[in-house]
Amino acid sequence: KYWDDDFKNRKIISEFMKDGELGSKRLASMPDRVTNTINVLGSDEPVCRPTVINMYAGDLSTLDMWHKQWESFMFDTPLSIKTKEGEETSPVYSMLLPIKKSKYPAITEEEEAVSLPLQTMCGAIFDAILVHMMNTVSEPDVWQPLKRTMVENLNKKKVPHTLDILSTVYSNSDIITLQEVSLSFINQAASGPLGQTYHVIAPGDLDAVRDQNSVIFLNKDTFPGGATNEISALVSSSFPEGVDVPVAKGDILAITTTDKDGTPYVVASFHGDTNGLATKPVLDAIVKAMSSDPALVAHKLIFGLDANTYEHATPGKTQDVLDFGKRYVSHELTSCWGDVPKANNYTTFNARTYLQPQLNKACKSSEKRSKGDVNPKDFILFQKDTFSVERTWKDNTGKKEYIEDMAFPTLDFPSDHGILATVLVPKK
Repeated sequence: KYWDDDFKNRKIISEFMKDGELGSKRLASMPDRVTNTINVLGSDEPVCRPTVINMYAGDLSTLDMWHKQWESFMFDTPLSIKTKEGEETSPVYSMLLPIKKSKYPAITEEEEAVSLPLQTMCGAIFDAILVHMMNTVSEPDVWQPLKRTMVENLNKKKVPHTLDILSTVYSNSDIITLQEVSLSFINQAASGPLGQTYHVIAPGDLDAVRDQNSVIFLNKDTFPGGATNEISALVSSSFPEGVDVPVAKGDILAITTTDKDGTPYVVASFHGDTNGLATKPVLDAIVKAMSSDPALVAHKLIFGLDANTYEHATPGKTQDVLDFGKRYVSHELTSCWGDVPKANNYTTFNARTYLQPQLNKACKSSEKRSKGDVNPKDFILFQKDTFSVERTWKDNTGKKEYIEDMAFPTLDFPSDHGILATVLVPKK
C-alpha cells in the first residue's frame, strides 16, 4: 500500500531525502540504527549493511550489485549476537524494532502498526538512493577509495582512539560516565589498560541490538569494591504511573557503590532521547528512588548525563536547558555549571550531510553553524550541600582543550559530544 500509493511516485531528493517528516518518523534512521553495524559473536570485525554510509567493504558500483548484497544481508544471513538471555542467532530483519508513537510523535497510529515492514522498505529506498546518487555524481573508482579512507580514520579507529584518550588524558579520574557505548567498546575497555584501573560496569539489560548503552567506570583505588548493586530498575519503576517516558533499553545505568573511606554513593549515567523529553522524568525518578528507599537516603549522588537540552527549545517538543536547570535545583541539586547553566555553553557542534538517515537533521555545508546541533547538552549533577566545584572544563580535542566554533568529531577527536570533566571537593 505505502509503496503503490506513495513512495514509488516520490522524487528521490526533494520528496524523500529532504523530507523532514520522514526523518521525524525515523522510518529511515531506525532501521539504520539497528542494522548499520552489527557486532557478532566469534568475530573481531562487525558485519555491516551494504550501504554507502558505513564500513561495508563490498563493491557498490551498480544498483543491481547493491540490491543482491542488501537482500542477502537482510533476509538470508543469520547472525549470532549477545543478548540479555545469552546468545541469539537470527536473520537481520528480525532484529528491527517497532517505532513507537509515544517516543516519535510524528508517526501516525496506522504507520506505527506496520512500522516494521514500513521501515524495512524506507531503509531500502534510502540505501538505493545513496548508491544511485554516488555513482551518478562520481565514479565508483573515485568515491569508493575515498570512502575507505574515511572509514579507516573515523570508524575503525573510533573505539581505539576513544580508549586511548580515556586511558592517557583522563586516567586519574575517580568516576567516568559514558553514553551510547557499544558492546565492543565495553569488552575492549574491560580487557585493556582501562580495565586494570577501573571497574567497567554495563547495564544488566544491555542492548546488544541497538548497541547504545550507558556505562560507568569506577576507579579501583577510589572504589575498591566496585558496584554494590544496580538500581536501574528501581529508577525506571519510579516513573509516574501511566506516563510513557521515552527511554530505551540500556539508556539508564544507576548503581550503588562505596568509596575507600566508607562513603556510600549512587552513581548514574544516562543518555537522553534526541529531544531531551526524558531528561526531567529520569532525574525525577532518580531522586524519588533515592528518597523512597531507606537504604539509599544517605547516599551521595553523582549523575553524568547527555541531557539533550537545547539553547533554543520548542515548548513541548524539545527540552530547554534553563528549564532543566530549574528542575535540578528544585531537587536541591546543582551541576558542574552551577545552578543556572549558560545557554550558550555548548558541548556539541556537529551537522549532518544528506549521507545519513536522519534526514530532518541534514543541511548544506554553508548552513552547518545555523542548522547544526550546537547546544549545551552535557551535565554532571550532584547534591548542592555535598560538593563544591573546584574546576570544570570541556574538551573537544582530547587534550583538555575546547575549541569553540569547531565542528566535531574530527580525525583527532572521535565523539560528537565534548568530554565534560569536573573536580569536586567534599563540603565539610
